[in-house]
Amino acid sequence: MVLESSPEAVSSQSLDLRRACPKSSRIYPSPGDSILLTKEPVKYGELIVLGYNGSLPNGDKGRRRSRLALFKRPKANGVKPDVIHHISTPLVSKALSNKGQHSISYTLSRSHSVIVEYTHDSETDMFQIGRSTESMIDFVVTDTTPGANSAVDGQSAQSTISRFACRVICERNPPYTARIYAAGFDASRNIFLGERAAKWRTPDGLMDGLTTNGVLVMHPNGGFSEDSTPGVWREISVCGNVYALRDSRSAQQRGKLVESESNVLQDGSLIDLCGATLLWRTSEGLLRTPTLQQLEALRQEINAARPQCPVGFSTLAFPSLAQRGVVEKKQPWVYVNCGHVHGFHNWGFRKEKGGLERECPMCRRSGPYVPLWLGCEAGL
Repeated sequence: MVLESSPEAVSSQSLDLRRACPKSSRIYPSPGDSILLTKEPVKYGELIVLGYNGSLPNGDKGRRRSRLALFKRPKANGVKPDVIHHISTPLVSKALSNKGQHSISYTLSRSHSVIVEYTHDSETDMFQIGRSTESMIDFVVTDTTPGANSAVDGQSAQSTISRFACRVICERNPPYTARIYAAGFDASRNIFLGERAAKWRTPDGLMDGLTTNGVLVMHPNGGFSEDSTPGVWREISVCGNVYALRDSRSAQQRGKLVESESNVLQDGSLIDLCGATLLWRTSEGLLRTPTLQQLEALRQEINAARPQCPVGFSTLAFPSLAQRGVVEKKQPWVYVNCGHVHGFHNWGFRKEKGGLERECPMCRRSGPYVPLWLGCEAGL
């Protein structure tokens, strides 16, 4: 519920949050400086964008890539809540004129705003994720489209991903816990929650809110393994609290607070940014994943068995991992709806489907007919 303005709230007030804010609810934002690269860096984990086979369609370039490894920074860039101000809304721009000060602005009405300032935290590192290509974003994420070749770098014409979607906060000391928060800080080191955004006052007197399309998280049950089962999708707030989903993605009314769950990322946690979904893998979990060399060895083992097309009796062979994206003569093709694998053939089109579907010669089921590739994303 949006907090309405009152005569008492409009007057200028300040509250020290260094004692009022419990450690479990702190926010740890930071500027997007370079990631630490040493001989033996501490690796917090990796974020992997689902829907790509090891790299973006046009290749990984700089901060725009299909996966990002999070390493301990040479210097901590975290911040934590420090002071809260109640001011008149027209004075917000003046109050936020200090670009060296991180803050979150909550506009409650045309006459009342709350600004939360932050101070440096030497115990955490922050990594920001979003659609913006500005320097404070560590991981540039664009919408995942089917096939991803119809748009430049997989970016759709009208994106639903926020420019400053979320931030991941990692503790610099063992066990290197990673937490996720909705929204990221812009070039002025500010987060703005406008009058129409979902926001409210918490029981301890602080502020919290949700972004327009929200940041959803799902933790797997039983860890990340073949025996894992899906968990329940939840929404993460700006302050890292966990809520049930809203009635609709951009509804102003928040869901119910889920006090039994936290914003701590687990191995296999999924992060839905409304346009792209990220997978979080911990450094421990990544130790159990195969290498590209192992995947290549499996490819060669499959090809050595000389699999055949059940209709044309031609020998099928998967191309090398380095040649993915280039269809070869012996490439296996699959009927998506039934799963039957064949060699390429130029017949079976269904005219009533506009020639976009083919009939499987094994089961007569119609559907898309596409080349089959081996997976190159070892993190899955």
